[in-house]
Amino acid sequence: MTSPLPFPPATPAGAALTLIGVGPGDPELLTVAAVRALAAAAMVAYPVARPGDSGMAATIAAPWIAPHQERLPLLFPMTAAAEPRRAAWREAADRLAVAVAAGRSVVLLCEGDVSLFATSSYVLLALRRFHPHCPVRLIPGISAVAAAAAAGAWPLALQQEGLLIRPTPEEPALLEALLDRAAAECVVVALLKLGQRWAWVRPLLERRGLLEEALFARRVGWPDQEVAPAAAVAAGEMPYFSLLLIRQGWPGVLP
Repeated sequence: MTSPLPFPPATPAGAALTLIGVGPGDPELLTVAAVRALAAAAMVAYPVARPGDSGMAATIAAPWIAPHQERLPLLFPMTAAAEPRRAAWREAADRLAVAVAAGRSVVLLCEGDVSLFATSSYVLLALRRFHPHCPVRLIPGISAVAAAAAAGAWPLALQQEGLLIRPTPEEPALLEALLDRAAAECVVVALLKLGQRWAWVRPLLERRGLLEEALFARRVGWPDQEVAPAAAVAAGEMPYFSLLLIRQGWPGVLP
């Protein structure tokens, strides 16, 4: 882990860091605010999983990045170990803060939304801890959950319904318990990071009679996007960026 870097009490005029949500895949889903902030930046930072990678967030935002803008790939290793992740967050915060201190206008791209299961959230917390004077603003992005619901013309949550967004549980018993609680409380469930779990999640939903009311989506916003009723999708291993929207009942008052 790198040592703390000096940061002046004041930054040059116009120098700041902006965290930008770029949506789940389609460049057209960036907000007007995101495109404007990106166009005004001198430096564009983005996460990569390995050195030399292009990065999914940068790929999504590519049509809006100009050739003259400096690029800063930030390495965030895909590991469950705590220390490599802490070191990566600290390193990213240090490099971004130094760029802002030098008078640069910097954006950090984040797939989806900047505050929902986002790498940028950890960078934000590291900045608050180690570089509290670094000016930061956040521009929200469209989440994969919202984009999937729109693509499937699927009402995500109606007036009195709750909405629970969480990674897919690792075990069937945990999912059973989650669905029981959601049914009792009239909560729609959005399960992210479905991946290989679909092999056992589909039979579980079929057994509970939930397939017909569930929406399956994978790689939302990308050219190979698939959005379909869950009943139409065979069991098997799915990409990491797959999700399910599950409704277990409807409100009593409907059109």
